[in-house]
Amino acid sequence: MAKSKNVCNAKKLSYISVPSQIINSLSSSSLQSLLVSPKRNNSNSFFSVYKHSCRSPRVWLFALFLFGLVGMLRLGWNIDTLIPFSPYPNPCLETQSNTDSVAQKHDALVANANNLGQPSHDSPSEISEFWKQPDGMGYRPCLDFSAEYRRTSEVMVKDRSKYLLVVVSGGISQQRNQIVDAVVIARILGAALVVPILQVNVIWGDESEFSDIFDLAHFKSVLANDVRIVSSLPSTHVMTRPVEEKRTPLHVSPQWIRSRYLKRINREGVLLLRGLDSRLSKDLPSDLQKLRCKVAFQALKFAPSILELGNKLAQRMQSKGPYLALHLRIEKDVWVRTGCLPGLSKEYDELIQSERRRRPELLTARSNMTFHERKLAGLCPLNAIEVTRLLKALGAPKTAKIYWAGGQPLGGKEALSPLTKEFPHFYNKDDLALPEELEPFAKKASFMAAIDYIVSEKSDVFMPSHGGNMGHAIQGQRAFSGHRKYITPNKRHMLPYFLNSSMPEAEFNRIIKELHHESLGQPELRTSKAGRDVTKYPVPECTDDCWERHFKKDRSPHKLLCKRIVFRSLHIPSCLHVYVTYSKAT
Repeated sequence: MAKSKNVCNAKKLSYISVPSQIINSLSSSSLQSLLVSPKRNNSNSFFSVYKHSCRSPRVWLFALFLFGLVGMLRLGWNIDTLIPFSPYPNPCLETQSNTDSVAQKHDALVANANNLGQPSHDSPSEISEFWKQPDGMGYRPCLDFSAEYRRTSEVMVKDRSKYLLVVVSGGISQQRNQIVDAVVIARILGAALVVPILQVNVIWGDESEFSDIFDLAHFKSVLANDVRIVSSLPSTHVMTRPVEEKRTPLHVSPQWIRSRYLKRINREGVLLLRGLDSRLSKDLPSDLQKLRCKVAFQALKFAPSILELGNKLAQRMQSKGPYLALHLRIEKDVWVRTGCLPGLSKEYDELIQSERRRRPELLTARSNMTFHERKLAGLCPLNAIEVTRLLKALGAPKTAKIYWAGGQPLGGKEALSPLTKEFPHFYNKDDLALPEELEPFAKKASFMAAIDYIVSEKSDVFMPSHGGNMGHAIQGQRAFSGHRKYITPNKRHMLPYFLNSSMPEAEFNRIIKELHHESLGQPELRTSKAGRDVTKYPVPECTDDCWERHFKKDRSPHKLLCKRIVFRSLHIPSCLHVYVTYSKAT
């Protein structure tokens, strides 16, 4: 007890545990009164009262009671007003100029979505709940490279002796992933990167080049301080026979890259790499992870013509309120490659099985599993019936505006009929665009996929029917932009309930909501599971490192409170800790 008597004799730090409901109800002025140390005033008796009260636990308990009472009376206020730290500089402003604009857009989206109300036969609580955005916990984009990285960059971008050529393949999202890794490999080798060559897609026959799909000038500009990007080999190297590497193993480290390629590129001057998909390790040093994010989320911007049309279609969807974007993976080639059956009819199932027997090399799923085993393991795309049931269970209102992205579904309109009957406001790019707007892109699958990406990324809620490169890219982009709602279907756990036809609908809906309450786009640490891609899970490498370092430098009381709320409340769901400082007056 002796310690408690001397509590005011020196500068101390105390912790008061207060229920989060009360914290959330306080105004910033009420909170500030707890956080600022009292001013010294020798000319009045206030300090003597303060000094006496410091020694009396009864006074502290009474003050805490009044504090809680005021909080309850003012229920409805939100402590989020403190989180942006508006009076204080953002440590990431120097390294990312658009952080504030991204945060403002996200905050506006959350405010609009969480207060939505539109006339319909659905209950207002269901409407507001479905469009409600996840708690982003204050994470914001932050690409704060180390001093060593910046120092090395000054030398690296001036080098004119080494050049990396890459050929990327697959669909547009797969190509994006390979371009990201190509930039990182060029950085590891200290080489300039020649604008990546897009391999002609054998399925769609798309012959588009990099500058047709992406904004090349923007790509070069954003990466100017990281890797030198050149449009072609210089005359000094154009006759050089490049060292070609076709068989880079999966998930190699930077050390492997250097030991394998550095001597060769130093000697020959030009290195050619093909098939970079998943070749580079997902676990890289912090600066290289940040570079991945910089390429994926900032440098790879679509060409102006694509961006203009994509934004125009997104605005048309937004003109009538919030909208949901669905990435439906129900094309013929998807059913063939996954080893799954569409379930439309026996004729369609037989069509897929015969195609698979004819071309067994297309099967990418585990060949030793039956269709039923794949289905229960969550390895199959959701069909339209399953997507409809999932959306209804999660509270999507019948009046929801839905944009569906993807290729022509197997079975045509019949395959989509369960969705269109339940959600009549169902559109894709062909429905929203004028014929003359789509005509320039008609036979270019990459352009069409890019438009789908833009409209989907700008949606209020996004959900894929199956995993894939596009869904992963949008998940990362939405997380980097402030954790906008992204529904990840928990297929493996929910499908047994889908097969139970005797379960009451209310019970089914309750279970499905419970299965997905942590799958709605909330912050998820990449480091919580091995092998996760930072462009899908940008937390923490591309977000909170800067804030953590900033807090270590500035430990003022109100910032400590905000830090506790932003970074620790996931671990303390029922109570937030208020830090109070006080010191002895002399």
